[in-house]
Amino acid sequence: MSDHNELTDGGIGRRDFVKGLGVASLLGATGLSVADDGMSGLQTVDDPIGDYPYREWEDLYREEWDWDSVARSTHSVNCTGSCSWNVFVKDGQVWREEQAGDYPTFDDSLPDPNPRGCQKGACYTDYVNADQRVLHPLRRTGERGSGQWERISWDEALTEIADHVIDEVQAGRYDAISGFTPIPAMSPVSFASGSRLINLLGGVSHSFYDWYSDLPPGQPITWGTQTDNAESADWHNADYIIAWGSNINVTRIPDAKYFLDAGYEGAKRVGIFTDYSQTAIHTDEWLAPNGGTDTALALGMARTIVDEGLYDEAHLEEQTDMPLLVREDTGKFLRASEVGLAADASDPEKVFVMVDADGTLRPAPGSLGERDGQHDASASIELDFDPQLSVEQTVDTDGGSVEVRSVWANLQDELAQYTPEFVHEETGVGESTYQRIAREFADADAAKIIHGKGVNDWYHNDLGNRAIQLLVTLTGNLGDPGTGVDHYVGQEKIWTFHGWQVLSFPTGSVRGVPTTLWTYFHAGILNNTDPDTAEKIRESIDRGWMPVYPSEREDGFRPDPSTMFVWRGNYFNQAKGNVAVEEQLWPKLDLVVDINFRMDSTALYSDIVLPAASHYEKYDLSETDMHTYVHPFTPAVEPLGEAKTDWAIFRDLAATIQERARERGVDPVEDRKFDRTIDLTAVYDDYVRDWETGEEGALAEDRAAAEFILDHSEETNPSDSDERITFEDTVEQPQRLLEAGDHWTSDIKEGEAYVPWQSYVHDKEPWPTFTGRQQYYIDHDWFLELGEALPTHKEPPELVGGDYPLSYNTPHGRWSIHSTWRDDPKMLRLQRGEPVVYLNPEDAAERGIEDGDTVEVYNDLASIEVQAKIYPSGEPGTARQFFAWEKFQYPDRNNFNSLVPTYMKPTQLVQYPEDTGEHLHFFPNYWGPTGVNSDVNVDVRPVDVADGESAADQTRSDRGDSE
Repeated sequence: MSDHNELTDGGIGRRDFVKGLGVASLLGATGLSVADDGMSGLQTVDDPIGDYPYREWEDLYREEWDWDSVARSTHSVNCTGSCSWNVFVKDGQVWREEQAGDYPTFDDSLPDPNPRGCQKGACYTDYVNADQRVLHPLRRTGERGSGQWERISWDEALTEIADHVIDEVQAGRYDAISGFTPIPAMSPVSFASGSRLINLLGGVSHSFYDWYSDLPPGQPITWGTQTDNAESADWHNADYIIAWGSNINVTRIPDAKYFLDAGYEGAKRVGIFTDYSQTAIHTDEWLAPNGGTDTALALGMARTIVDEGLYDEAHLEEQTDMPLLVREDTGKFLRASEVGLAADASDPEKVFVMVDADGTLRPAPGSLGERDGQHDASASIELDFDPQLSVEQTVDTDGGSVEVRSVWANLQDELAQYTPEFVHEETGVGESTYQRIAREFADADAAKIIHGKGVNDWYHNDLGNRAIQLLVTLTGNLGDPGTGVDHYVGQEKIWTFHGWQVLSFPTGSVRGVPTTLWTYFHAGILNNTDPDTAEKIRESIDRGWMPVYPSEREDGFRPDPSTMFVWRGNYFNQAKGNVAVEEQLWPKLDLVVDINFRMDSTALYSDIVLPAASHYEKYDLSETDMHTYVHPFTPAVEPLGEAKTDWAIFRDLAATIQERARERGVDPVEDRKFDRTIDLTAVYDDYVRDWETGEEGALAEDRAAAEFILDHSEETNPSDSDERITFEDTVEQPQRLLEAGDHWTSDIKEGEAYVPWQSYVHDKEPWPTFTGRQQYYIDHDWFLELGEALPTHKEPPELVGGDYPLSYNTPHGRWSIHSTWRDDPKMLRLQRGEPVVYLNPEDAAERGIEDGDTVEVYNDLASIEVQAKIYPSGEPGTARQFFAWEKFQYPDRNNFNSLVPTYMKPTQLVQYPEDTGEHLHFFPNYWGPTGVNSDVNVDVRPVDVADGESAADQTRSDRGDSE
């Protein structure tokens, strides 16, 4: 054996030489040096554990892992994670973060809820001192987007904004002032900070859930509820799980353990994804339907369940509209008033009809016409007779004899179209494969579908939602542990709803607007869409189904929006129809103010940027429907530079508005829509006053606002109990919520994971729909006209973006939460560091593209320059770009959304019932048109095209644009 410690020419062994290098490196790091003769001053170490002379380096290491204080905080990003972190501070600087790992366990049979976190949260420290951190108020000096700024004082910034706001309110243009901020659950105090001031000004608050296409419109259509989901711990209770368009291992990292661990307990996990995704690789079986064909696949599975008698008949009879009768002549539901039933109901025209086992017509209990509004816990859908599911007969009405059929009979006709041959041809999924999955799903004791954004981004997302929901309804998989359709896209629902609501909107009179419609309307959609859609948009607005602000004045004139505040979001970067937004909407805005801790795309295209505290520099709360805990933000350090918390910024702006209004001697303004007066001379006093108790100045600080939310929410301060959760309790440890308010559909039970829908399935309360049941048949005129009364598969709109061969898809990625962390050096180093388009090898080879090439993705709207990545896991025919790269990360300042036009689906503009809207009505984030983008067509080519003309130049030339 050779001697690996053989001597060098200098007489030192190789091992000793390496030791010497290590010590020399440490000495160099401390500013010291070794002796001039190299290693001659170092001792040979025979026993490094027992007798080691060079121990000073250990002190360096210990000091590096030492800290002065620890604060509990989290991250205000729209990821649904809501993970509690410990933030370590040394010498007044945030040094690192670590998962807190102390969520209390409520069910020992489930996996431990700890720890929660992901690689993004583990490097948020980077942002605290980042180069792109906004430290001072800034005012634009060049064109929007030019990056030319001047530093101004807080007094200058607030006074300029205040004078502009006063001018707008005094001119009656208060409804031209907009406030956009998303997702209250991720930081409800920060959400409320600006919303509260906008509300006091008479301004407009924007929706976000529909705008992001996170809203699954099929849920309000069918279940009369925005969404309600089991917390992720309930996944472990399922025997059969289908992950349908939800890339759990990428977008639900803190919760993926429940999905993975369920497999160890024997649950079968099926993945339905167009690509072989990071979640598909961990499933027992992967189905890969063609893009946009989820509806056809779901309805093919439904047909299998119905044809083979695998459905839950009792559930369908009591809980759904399947027994209700529909007129053959009009397609409308038969109403009790037409056949002399339910005369004692408050509105027999809104009571529906069933046929019992003896053939007698019966009023359907729980119909809207016998309820006190959409939500009425005193009514019941419980049956005292057995209704028939399959009905085809003639009935005598007050207008003569009418042929009627039950919804069930109509559904069977619809499902008859989805033969195995058709489903295979349309989706590409094997005939025997999808039928076997349907049988397994129906036979499972507890079957669940985890439903994600992958379906929501398509134009016909509502049909896809309804078809997928039909599978759990047919099989009765609702209201019990391990069942349901759990839709997780964003922290869309907030547990402490009431406290947040009254903090955000103290007047109780809210100008809410569907952001998709507002954006597209002011970006010129009426002149850039098909005539039928344009007409339906006009009709929806004219009939008051969907609001658009500023409102039309008495003389028929509608002003343009003038002012936009953005905080906690990146509206400009995330805007679909990005070209139209920049060219049509943005020039209408006289003042854009962005409140931000970093210079993102919206900040870059704003007029004034105000420096906001980072997530580690403020008090707030964090919640999610992925779990049933509440935990806090607390400041680990003071805000850096001149930054302030969101609450302090809007509070100080309110104070400046009040001061300037008094100096200018302005008068109060009567609100055109609401019975209230907008008094700018008292707006600060109103801002800091507790409107629930009347206490003046009670809400001057953000911690007091957080305590206010907890005090005024059933979940944390139950009305029937002395138990309550205080802010200090949450600092000590995340707290499991005590109750569920009436905006949830089940109770929170001790020792059990939260499961939705129990109020309807077990307690027999009417579902909050027109019929009082899970409603799969919608007899609205527009649904009937478009052939969508029942869920049905339809082809996407033609030539969205132009006649190009590739489908364009922008899913959520692993390395960012929306645009947050898209510019983080650590996250960039874990990927390719720049925007990337993922191409199937066949598509790339056909275009002469190799991995790493710079290419341009283009269509009739725009072109973007990105790097190509060959992606064998992706399906042919798709150009996939994981979304949210900032505009400034592209060479020409277009971005991933520049390729997406303004288009929306008319059925999402309706009110239902048309006269009163108790079932479908605009309410921010409950019902409104979604911003979709997956029907877009593109092509890809190398950057250098014929004669040296770039693809971007060629695209502009094709559009007829000039420089």
